[in-house]
Amino acid sequence: MATGKRREAQVEQRIIDRAKEHKGTAYKFTSPGRRSVPDRLIVCDCTPHELRPLFIEAKRPGQVATKSQEREHKKLRDRGATVFVA
Repeated sequence: MATGKRREAQVEQRIIDRAKEHKGTAYKFTSPGRRSVPDRLIVCDCTPHELRPLFIEAKRPGQVATKSQEREHKKLRDRGATVFVA
């Protein structure tokens, strides 16, 4: 890339690649009619008897989650979900 900065799509691709390395699946997560949901839902076998979903919000370097995204992440975490911003 000419500017030397990674785009969000490149960050998402890295998330997909890392999920595959760990025998997981990275779903593009959208929720029609609901904004600010995380970009990716990762499902991987963390232990032999546990299937654990992870939500990941992709941001290009230097960017942070918006206030509305932070609120949505809190709602998910309050329900026991694991949410990361990458």
